[in-house]
Parts: sequence; C-alpha cells; structure tokens
Amino acid sequence: MKVDGNRFRMKRFARFLSLLDKLPAKDGPTRILDIGGTREYWQALRPLWEGRKVDITIVNLDQPAEDDDIYHLRSDNACALQYPDMAFDVVHSNSVIEHVGRWPEMAAMAREVRRLAPHYYLQTPNFWFPVEPHYRSVMFHWLPESYRAARLVNRRRGFRIASDYDEAMRNIQSVALLTARQMGALFPDARIERERIGPLTKSLIAIR
Repeated sequence: MKVDGNRFRMKRFARFLSLLDKLPAKDGPTRILDIGGTREYWQALRPLWEGRKVDITIVNLDQPAEDDDIYHLRSDNACALQYPDMAFDVVHSNSVIEHVGRWPEMAAMAREVRRLAPHYYLQTPNFWFPVEPHYRSVMFHWLPESYRAARLVNRRRGFRIASDYDEAMRNIQSVALLTARQMGALFPDARIERERIGPLTKSLIAIR
C-alpha cells in the first residue's frame, strides 16, 4: 500500500489552519506552541499560513534555545513543560505522542497539551492502520515485541538499523501507536477526527 505523506501533511495542515481561523480575534499574534516540531516544517508550509499574525514556540528535548523572527526554539520535555497555564492560544503536535513513552507518559503529555492552551491540534498514526509508518512495514507493529526486535537486529526497516537485541528493543519500545479509544481517553474534551485512506483510518487527530 503506497501512502503519499506530503498529500496527507498538506490536508492535515489545512485542518489546522481551519482551527486557527476560528480562534477569537486579538490585537497581537496568535501564540502557537509546537511540541516536537521543527522550524523547517513551518517554513515549508509558510505559503499556506503567510499573512496570519503568528508567534511560534517549538519545543524539543535537548534543543539549543534560539529566537529567529517569529520562531522561538526551546529545550523542554513534552510531559512536563515549563510554561504557566494557558500560556498559548493553540498547541500543535504532529506524530509525537506515540514517542514519549508508555501510557503514563502519554497521559502526562496530554495533560500538558490541554493545560497550556484553550485550543489544540494533535495528530498521531492509528494503531489499526496496516502500514506502520516508522518502520514502513505492513502489519509489523501488530507482531509481538520480541519478534519485532529480532527482525530489526542487523536488518534495515525504513531508516532504522539495530546492531544488537538491546538496541532493537529500545527502538521497538520508542514507538507506541494509539487507537481511537485511547485517544478519546487521553483527550476527553476533544473531537477525534479520522484521516482516511478509503475505508481505513490512517491517522487520528484530536482537536479542541
């Protein structure tokens, strides 16, 4: 099954802009917090949002602090962000929550997202979609962990190579895909939208 990632990214961003355009009018820029994003992501999509007044803070682990025009890069932990309640107008996060750990870490990140802004847009791949996007393999993520780790040792799966079983297990456990029910539990005040390929749900998007 071939998946056009760029086409889906454009459609997702159009959804995000729709949310942005519904926010209450204000004198200053719209304060956006992007958890786990990059400046390159926003620059690539700039023709779509240019003309809107925005101020974008991008947080990642071990990221040097930098201010560049509307961009503010900061080092922070998605599960315990160092900002006061409602410090932003909207939180954006794309394919990050599945990487923060197991359920307690996911719940912590979800609380931070809900705490930091009255509105948010958070996307994650759907566990029940047959193509695993990180390893680019069909049904790979439905196999037992131990079997998946064994397959990774000295074998290429997408962009990942594991030199030994320890590294393979760390790679496997660095991704925990979510179902729609789990997303609903993490974000009970959100609308959970489905990004589809035909009858299949490729990604899940929590929008408040």
